[in-house]
Amino acid sequence: MQKIFNSNQIKRCDEYTIANEPIASIDLMERAAKAVFQFLIDTVEADIFEIYCGQGNNGADGIALARMLIQAQKKIAVYVISLKEKGTKDFELNLQKLKLLHDAKIVALASSSDFVIPHHKAVIIDALMGTGAKRAADGLIKETIDFINYQSNDKIAIDVPSGLLCDEPLLQNSVVVNATATLSFQFMKLAYLFPENNKYIGKIKLLDIGLSRHFIESENTKHFFIDLESIHKIIPARKLFAHKGNFGHAMLLVGSAGKYGAALLAAKGCLRSGAGLLTVHSASNLEHALNVYLPSAMFNADPQQDKISQVPELSKYNVLAAGCGIGDAPETVKALKVLIQQCKSSLVLDADALNILAENKTWLTFLPPGTIITPHPKEFERLAGKWSNGFERLQMQKDFSVKYNCYVVFKGAYTCVSSPLGNCYFNSTGNAGMAKGGSGDVLTGIITGLLAQGLNHAEACIAAVYFHGVAGDLAKQKQGEISMLPEDLIEQLGNAFTKIINN
Repeated sequence: MQKIFNSNQIKRCDEYTIANEPIASIDLMERAAKAVFQFLIDTVEADIFEIYCGQGNNGADGIALARMLIQAQKKIAVYVISLKEKGTKDFELNLQKLKLLHDAKIVALASSSDFVIPHHKAVIIDALMGTGAKRAADGLIKETIDFINYQSNDKIAIDVPSGLLCDEPLLQNSVVVNATATLSFQFMKLAYLFPENNKYIGKIKLLDIGLSRHFIESENTKHFFIDLESIHKIIPARKLFAHKGNFGHAMLLVGSAGKYGAALLAAKGCLRSGAGLLTVHSASNLEHALNVYLPSAMFNADPQQDKISQVPELSKYNVLAAGCGIGDAPETVKALKVLIQQCKSSLVLDADALNILAENKTWLTFLPPGTIITPHPKEFERLAGKWSNGFERLQMQKDFSVKYNCYVVFKGAYTCVSSPLGNCYFNSTGNAGMAKGGSGDVLTGIITGLLAQGLNHAEACIAAVYFHGVAGDLAKQKQGEISMLPEDLIEQLGNAFTKIINN
């Protein structure tokens, strides 16, 4: 699991690496610039680069990069914001090295009148401000960011788009470089994971610059980025003599007239994820469709033909999930309350169950410990209230998990799982083609299927969102983002499990 550190922790990680590797700070900077250089050489088809540098260490990275690009026979122009007589020590050292190269074009920018329209084929490199920025850009830096943003050239930010604050929301009227891509050193930054900042960041590439593994492993954080290595540790291998009873018996309380598709998607997602047995409790009208669509699932018919009105005997199920397509009929509302009160197993609530909870918030206090809820943004807003930015929403999500002793799977790009301990796990897989009705029902099925097999609540949530996203990425390869369906996602689940477990 990759840790997500704040700016102060990143600074201390740099300092610890310098002191304990040991390595001189300018040599660590050289390593970082080399990582950026290699990325550009490997992936960017351009021979002209125009680099905008501040006088701090982010600017020093840009200066070091310029030297490497010149030595690689690239055409380079470096624009330095001259706000003071001298920059940081490492900035000045790198600047002196660059001046020794006769092909180095270095332009000092003292005012906006010094701006030069970039070559139309140039890639602009942003090295104005780094992760240590604590306030909005102003003065000449602000004018430079505005100038860069006005250009149509591709823009690549070193470590962070200048003007973006990594650990707090943007201030009103802030300006930020609108990067085409951001090359983030070693760590994902929290600000990169919120939708309001996407327009500044572009595509994200994490560059390993060899910071201290000891510091990274020993430093505490509440924020994590889910990666392949962590998923390998979660999914157990199946034993040769295993039988269906070893992989749990799940029950889904799902579906109502007009929403039977949600029930079918959740059911198939559950079995495709490995549950040993599945029983679907739903309106009796669903039985024929379920038998045709998914004959491996068992059916428990509700007395009502078109809605759920009762809760069946629950003792033989080790995981229960409810909500996908159940509607909000009065009988269904009463049945959900009974389910919450009587549930002694793992419980997953989604969709209409969350909307019913939002209308009956006193029920939140008697959710079974460790209940998993899987809201999309609007459903979480109904439960917890409005927010003005991603940082505020994340804090609300953590507070909700802690207060109600539950897991919240906040769905969207970088789906975020929060735990009752206040830890947050951001997913690294998936794509915008999954933004279709039904994808969430599949996720509920996957979580339920993994819980049935004995994964704990955190493991089931983390693994489910990862595999859900991988299946979505495979479906995108086959159908494209526009045309892919939740059914395509389900059909790729087997390939997703095979790909990850065998990787």
